[in-house]
Amino acid sequence: MKKVILVTGASSGMGKVSAMQLIKEGHLVYGLAPNVKEMQDLVDAGGYAVEVDVTNDEQMKTAVAHVIKEQGRIDVLWNNAGYGLFGPIEEIDIDQARHQYEVNVFGLARMTQLVLPYMREQKSGTIINTSSMGGKIYFPLGAWYHSTKHAVEGWSDCLRLDLKEFNIDVVVLEPGFIETNFGQNVLAHFPKDSDKGPYKKLVRAMIKASDRGFTGSSPQVIADTISKIVSAKKPKTRYLVGKMAKPMVFLRKYCGDRIFDTIVMRSFK
Repeated sequence: MKKVILVTGASSGMGKVSAMQLIKEGHLVYGLAPNVKEMQDLVDAGGYAVEVDVTNDEQMKTAVAHVIKEQGRIDVLWNNAGYGLFGPIEEIDIDQARHQYEVNVFGLARMTQLVLPYMREQKSGTIINTSSMGGKIYFPLGAWYHSTKHAVEGWSDCLRLDLKEFNIDVVVLEPGFIETNFGQNVLAHFPKDSDKGPYKKLVRAMIKASDRGFTGSSPQVIADTISKIVSAKKPKTRYLVGKMAKPMVFLRKYCGDRIFDTIVMRSFK
């Protein structure tokens, strides 16, 4: 069945790869991101590109109204836009922290608010919220990022109960390590001169780990998962996928805080 799908954060990484696959499967896909030029390949493939910064309320309103005017319905909203703000809690500017929440939590929440009246009216729909394995675990220097993903987890659980009577599914996507530009973006947002301050040992260890790089799962793993969610009559409430996602969450759940802390910190020596 052809569905009308909105994807935020569709200009790169998981969002773009998944949007391309959904288009190939015959769905009507609207890619939403601040830079429309970076989504030209979606348009060339038969999709749609709409300029949307999820911190801009007017752009979000306009985008939803545009889709409704063209298609008359919205079947799936994938709240995928987000980024990682890492660094010592003490050194991160509080306005940067607020922006992290504006993108990762409030942008997601506002997009959901805007599409829900139409989904309620049609008595069907699927909301997919991108969390992370980082919504269940944690790493040093990631307090602001991890806290947004933990918030998405709890927010989505409550939303699922709110929407139960309206036949609207709420799904939490929890990726592990995926080969995207996430790591580069993390370093780009690091506080200036953190590698020279009181937390320099930890900061330098993270920079060294990032410079070494890591092999994550292909974004295709996420695309296949999104395709599965979109086509499912009754999708699961959570999809934990990608490299190290299940092992890390297992360790966090069954080993306790102190053992998990020890295991994680060994990676930052």
